[in-house]
Amino acid sequence: MASQAMIDEAKAFLKQESPDSKLNVYDHLCSILHSVLEGRTQNSVDIFEDLSADKRNGVESDNREIDEREVYVAKLQSSLFEKTNIEDADPEPEDEVEMPLPDLMDISYYFEQAGVGLGREETFKIFLALKNLVDTHTLQNVRFWGKIFGTEKNYIVAEVEYREGAEDDEVEEEEVEEKVPEEEEEDEKNEEEDLPKPDYKPPPKIPREENGTGCNKKTYFVCNEPGTEWIKLPPVDPAEIVCARQIKKFFTGNLNAPVISYPPFPGLEMNYLRAQIARISAATHISPIDYFKFEEDDDDDSDGEGRDSYTINVEFEPLPVYELVDPALNNWVHHMQHILPQGRCQWVNPTMKTENEEFDEEEEEEENEDPDEPQQEEGPPLLTMINQDSDVDGLPAWSAARSSDLITAYAVAVLRSNTWPGACTFGFDKKFENVYIGFGHKYSSENYSPPPPPPVLEEYLTDLEVTEVPDPTVADEQALLAMQQEQLEREAEEAEMEDDEEDDD
Repeated sequence: MASQAMIDEAKAFLKQESPDSKLNVYDHLCSILHSVLEGRTQNSVDIFEDLSADKRNGVESDNREIDEREVYVAKLQSSLFEKTNIEDADPEPEDEVEMPLPDLMDISYYFEQAGVGLGREETFKIFLALKNLVDTHTLQNVRFWGKIFGTEKNYIVAEVEYREGAEDDEVEEEEVEEKVPEEEEEDEKNEEEDLPKPDYKPPPKIPREENGTGCNKKTYFVCNEPGTEWIKLPPVDPAEIVCARQIKKFFTGNLNAPVISYPPFPGLEMNYLRAQIARISAATHISPIDYFKFEEDDDDDSDGEGRDSYTINVEFEPLPVYELVDPALNNWVHHMQHILPQGRCQWVNPTMKTENEEFDEEEEEEENEDPDEPQQEEGPPLLTMINQDSDVDGLPAWSAARSSDLITAYAVAVLRSNTWPGACTFGFDKKFENVYIGFGHKYSSENYSPPPPPPVLEEYLTDLEVTEVPDPTVADEQALLAMQQEQLEREAEEAEMEDDEEDDD
């Protein structure tokens, strides 16, 4: 029979803590036996290992050190669940108020069937964050555009449309023009007049499309976490889109981070993010055919060329799922304008000059001939079928499938973009939605290689005026001196002869 000393020694051994988990066998077994006796399960020996794993994992999660950032984010997100004074007031009738925010939880339900989503918890937090955006801005439409991953932080993107006149008021408040004093302008002009003017003329700058048109048709807000401040992205310039097509950079999550690349990107990460959003939207935002239609009073061609707006077809009849997933892909269309190589949706002639530029050119003498007229760029019109998109390494630009082949009556049509991995669309009855969750990069079968630098400029054309004369030799210098000496002696003799003739006279 074991003595009390042996029992105490064994108990002390069992109470030794593990250096990794900070647990000991004695307390762990006591906790398991307490659960068995409390539950009174008949097959306790069969689930003993599971009970042990559950107890161990539960203690480890309780002892886990809490990150300071998690505490900071939790405090920010706690404000999302607080009711505002507006909600406490008497609610207005639903018929009189048009809610610009769609039911994101209902949309996420269909995306979950397609295997796409961020989880219900994060989706609900984003839903509440979008509601705060609606409460703080005068918006007409709001939708969850997607999420772009970064190396340090991620971007949650919201696509909005302002009510008429609301965006103009915000732009006037945000834009502050820096005016240069007139005296400084005159000094700069005088300095420029004194300096020689080069013949080189930089290529003309392509003007940006106005808000509400083309690539700037929609406005975008971003935040890093639900509950943090929504930041409005600036409008996109054509030069930013053109450069974004030539580079490939991961996002950091900091909007003010520089974009170090070649060719040099003309802006910060917020501009690069806005350019990528414009490219992804133009290529992946699709809708069922006949869901949108052109306005009847539009004077443009019937094929859609030159049109930039449409309306919802109230007589739209939804297509069955098996037609939406037809491999021919002739039942889906693009409802965002195509971006031309120029970086705009509507082509503009860069050689067309404004009145000020024409006045300046009249004052200067133009020796060079006018440049050739550029060829107008054209792209596919609005509401073009997606089966006309370019293939991706032998694969179609889109992959269509049902969410389930077991119960097809309740399946959802799912389309995934092979050009922009992460872009997904669902369609069911009269509902459809587009979302992007990815790194913001276009698919490429080959590893990215930056473009080579431009070729070295040719040497200056040589002629007699700029050709360097070779240095004379010693013999040449002596011959030159002898010739100059002879010329001086000859001139002296001629002068003496002229003096003698004058004396004779």
